[in-house]
Amino acid sequence: MNTRALRRIGLIAGVATTSALVLAGCGGTSGGGATSDPNEKVELTIATFNDFGYTDELLAEYSKEHPNVTIVHNKAATSNDARANYFQKLGKTGLADIEAIEIDWMPEVMKYADLLAPVPDSLKGRWLDWKEKGATDSEGNLIGYGTDIGPEGVCYRSDLFAAAGLPTDRDEVAKLLEGDWAKYFSVGADYTAKTGKAFFDSAGGTYQGMINQVEAAYEDPSSGKIDIDPQVEKLYNQVLGAASTQSAHFSQWSDDWFAGLSNGAFATMLCPGWMLGVISGNAKDVKGWDIANVFPGGGGNWGGSYLTVPANGKHVAAAQELADWLTSPETQLKAFTNAGTFPSQVDAMKSDTLLSATNEFFNNAPTGQILTDRANAVTVSPFKGQFYFQINDAMQKALTRVEEGTQDAAASWAQWKTEVDAIK
Repeated sequence: MNTRALRRIGLIAGVATTSALVLAGCGGTSGGGATSDPNEKVELTIATFNDFGYTDELLAEYSKEHPNVTIVHNKAATSNDARANYFQKLGKTGLADIEAIEIDWMPEVMKYADLLAPVPDSLKGRWLDWKEKGATDSEGNLIGYGTDIGPEGVCYRSDLFAAAGLPTDRDEVAKLLEGDWAKYFSVGADYTAKTGKAFFDSAGGTYQGMINQVEAAYEDPSSGKIDIDPQVEKLYNQVLGAASTQSAHFSQWSDDWFAGLSNGAFATMLCPGWMLGVISGNAKDVKGWDIANVFPGGGGNWGGSYLTVPANGKHVAAAQELADWLTSPETQLKAFTNAGTFPSQVDAMKSDTLLSATNEFFNNAPTGQILTDRANAVTVSPFKGQFYFQINDAMQKALTRVEEGTQDAAASWAQWKTEVDAIK
């Protein structure tokens, strides 16, 4: 293992929240994977970030099958924090029994696949083909249990739309926004002209939706080498051009951004399924949020994650059983209900439970059907190689510098190019 590469990753991430559950029940496993000793008392730790929908109540259900297990759930504040912790400790000590990873850093994880316990062969075929392919190493070992995928719609504040004289019905909003990114920004220009307020939350969040529609933004799929697509600069300039008047200039996951979810600082934001739980959890008293069955440019997938089991963990078999259960169709549907995390499990995606699901917070929107439609609208699965996360993270910082006014667009772009050259 390249330990020098791991040391470069960064310092240990702080943990935002921790919950412990003592569970009781009877032994078993849902998918025929590795089986632990049901009489051995074990404490299993799960490390996630953002909101996977793994509530205390959901984890408590595991008590019906495993009377001997105590679960401690640690949630990092951001995926960046989780990533730093993961790569610093992988192959050493200190990782949780189950570690969540984001799809954008899976290519880096694959370099250390031998340090992770493979998913039992009996579970292969459970997930979408491309979801499994992205977590399968050169020897055919699947090393990640797929959690969610991130089909995107547009979330909007119907009360703010009404104040601007724009339609508020979600079907009418979908018609209003139908088209390409230029159309989205033209509606934004109209909104800001009428209200003097921001149309979207941030250049960074909006850019992410745009770049996820580019087949090979930063790397050559055939060689894996860094190769920046000319579209990257065009999208960079397009989003910053609109952001100068339409953005609230709130970096996602910042305190201002969280506050903006409830105080009306912006009217729209791009919404993968997992974002629904973030919005509802941080704007509990707001009545105006809704989601439209539309996305600029047709369709897009933002994010999605996996669960991994470090091979040197203390309770590998027990951890595999829990990871199996957490990614079963039944549990993925419950996680979707809890946080909007759209299932990657094939059987779950066919379920009437999913297709008929509504979300009370989002004006009883038929979120199951909307996100299924959005998933079906995705036509591009971007290539993300081992450098993707570093390059895209540098891009997000470049956009933030412009939004914060510390650099103009040209200077920030030049700095980004220098940083990318240093990665090669």
